[in-house]
Amino acid sequence: MVKTRSAAGPRRRPTRSVHEGFTLIELLVVLAIIASLVTLALPRYFHSIERSKEAVLRQDLAVMRDAIDKYFADKGSYPDLLDDLVQAHYLRKVPPDPVTDSTSSWVLDPVPDGITPGIYDIHSGAEGTTLDGTEYRLL
Repeated sequence: MVKTRSAAGPRRRPTRSVHEGFTLIELLVVLAIIASLVTLALPRYFHSIERSKEAVLRQDLAVMRDAIDKYFADKGSYPDLLDDLVQAHYLRKVPPDPVTDSTSSWVLDPVPDGITPGIYDIHSGAEGTTLDGTEYRLL
């Protein structure tokens, strides 16, 4: 038995066009959309980093001030250095200032009476202000 072909001939697969792909206009529209989304998201990202640094700074100051108070309550005198708090196990280590990334930028306030030696309070040595307008040195 001989196979016969149909009148339409053999079936052909659809051929792909040589010019398939994206046009320049389509690419520009997509890039414009991406650029507009980035301009909306980027400022929020940078503000969130600043807010987190400020939150860490406030927490570190609260912990170190609490350690200074506990040191005074236990020993009857204020610590001469921040390392005294570490050696007496009130702190594990002196935290770095999150704004300056340095442990040496802390501003140490002496005891107000001027006679007693030691650290009474601590502040950040960073320049500038927080997002709410407070200066870092006043936190």
